Amino acid sequence: MNAVPQYDVIVVGGGGAGLAAAIEARKLGRAVLLLEKNPAPGGSTAWSIGSITSSATPHQIARGIKDCPADHWADMPAFAGDLASRDNDELRRILCDEVPDAFRWLLACGVRFYGPVAEPPHRKPRMHTVLPNSGSYIYHLQRHARRLGVKILTHTRARELIAEGGRVCGVSCEERGQRREFRARGAVVLAAGDFTNSAELKGRFMGPQEAKIEGVNLTATGDGQLMAEKLGARILNGDLALGPEIRFIAPARDTLVRLLPPWPALALFMQWALEHLPQAILRPFLMRFLTTALAPSPGIFQSGAILVNKQGRRFCDECDRPAYALPDQPDQVAYIVIDARIATLYSAWPNFVSTAPGVAYAYIPDYRRSRPDIYSAAASLDELAHKLGMDAGVLAATVRTSNDAAQSRMGASRAMPPLAAPYTALGPVRAVFVHNEGGLAVDTEHRVLDQDAKAIPGLYAAGSTGQGGLLLKGHGHHLAWAFVSGRRAGRFAAYNAVSEDLH
Repeated sequence: MNAVPQYDVIVVGGGGAGLAAAIEARKLGRAVLLLEKNPAPGGSTAWSIGSITSSATPHQIARGIKDCPADHWADMPAFAGDLASRDNDELRRILCDEVPDAFRWLLACGVRFYGPVAEPPHRKPRMHTVLPNSGSYIYHLQRHARRLGVKILTHTRARELIAEGGRVCGVSCEERGQRREFRARGAVVLAAGDFTNSAELKGRFMGPQEAKIEGVNLTATGDGQLMAEKLGARILNGDLALGPEIRFIAPARDTLVRLLPPWPALALFMQWALEHLPQAILRPFLMRFLTTALAPSPGIFQSGAILVNKQGRRFCDECDRPAYALPDQPDQVAYIVIDARIATLYSAWPNFVSTAPGVAYAYIPDYRRSRPDIYSAAASLDELAHKLGMDAGVLAATVRTSNDAAQSRMGASRAMPPLAAPYTALGPVRAVFVHNEGGLAVDTEHRVLDQDAKAIPGLYAAGSTGQGGLLLKGHGHHLAWAFVSGRRAGRFAAYNAVSEDLH
């Protein structure tokens, strides 16, 4: 009979938080195993835009920006608004105090950034965008982890935590259809992401309609939360999420920017280019990135655009949470229909179709050039229906009814101009959750807490899995927490392994 493999620290999840935890535990001399259920590490970190928000960075200092963690801590509640009372102030303090060091740690690992850029209500520019894309985090951290001697197993999904004598001592996994066990002499760190694609958890914490809506990361199924719950752990802020929101479907193939290798020399060139080259040269390149899979601005609907499903039928009030209605439509997709008036209006500032914070704005001409797969123009509704595979009569009736409704609702003197030829359709679009805030309750050492707020021996959590009630509104805070909490959880888990050895 084969012996069960033994490690000091086992990390579940190979995104930014998991890799950070594995690296820090290994640097302290512990034998570390990282389990990743996908074919390669990445997690939601690899799906992200790549922004990280921090004070006191070398980039701020180079621009003469005086900033500090205390001011960052004080600014964050403004993002939460009425929800600020639900925040975890202690974890927010840890995040803001330690992200400057985590930022420099990323630089030392080879990651490069552009910025900082402003994002009110931050009083100082703090948002930094990774170069050339979010894959850079995983590329550099995975290489660093392997060089240090971290054992990384892919295609290995954690199914259950093993507990004996009241403490977590291992993980039961499924590896390519086979059951395997791994034992942890010290601790297990859960860094398996959020549950934006778990119908069970979304249904329980948010509602039945939300349960129908997919996450951007299809493998973010709340594995860590579900396993820990079986041992008495509890989830905080499970009802809070970014989304659902409408997003354009992603291209069938990765765009040029997504395919760029994360070489430091290339990242440094891109940083120089973003800071020095004229926008006229940079803009076509940026649009390849910006128009990949971002959300259309709500303003385009306020200006008269309508949403129709694959049959050509309008199915909701576009200004009243349209993402909630989309999952009930055929194939869960829809198209944005506009006319020449709206197309002209959304061809220049300040009326943008999409934006990536700190990068650029995209307009109708940008989508025509960069995303011909989701851009359809036609001289008539018959032609547009043919291009979209719809019944021309249904689409014509939809537009006619919509125009009549706009007239009667607003009154003739203030009515929205009717949609008129020529027409443009953008889509398909779908409803998605980007991320949610529902993480396990943890203490300031990232130990997972049970229903009585007592630490579960041998169990730690980081990133979205161990968010602990911390509210991460605003761009760049989720990645900041991933790296800060991952590094800390890895160190505390390693100390736990040392303590066990001493007894």
